[in-house]
Amino acid sequence: MPTTTSIVGLGDVLLVTMQGELRDDDALTLQEKLTTRVAETSAPGVLIDISGLEVVDSFLARTLHDIAGACALLAARTVVVGMRPEVAITLVELGLTLPGLETALTVAGGLSLLGSSGPR
Repeated sequence: MPTTTSIVGLGDVLLVTMQGELRDDDALTLQEKLTTRVAETSAPGVLIDISGLEVVDSFLARTLHDIAGACALLAARTVVVGMRPEVAITLVELGLTLPGLETALTVAGGLSLLGSSGPR
């Protein structure tokens, strides 16, 4: 299945959605595009919705952690939303607990964490 990623404004935050299988080069491209958008828009928060991904491997997990670190340097908080139980179990089994990366079950939960009400 081809990968589809998008970055859209949702109120004062950026929402990243991913569908399909995210290859390593797609993840790196997303990191570059997202950090550029954060800098251009001065968005205070980023939601990364991974509910459309079947697999989150160690490279993608590390890239999500790196994205959160880069966004923090640009004064934006990052929340990963939509993690499925089997993905969480796999990450724990791999020893990838992603310290410092905030998570929420849903986009609404992520918006609440960021203190944003979403679209206005």
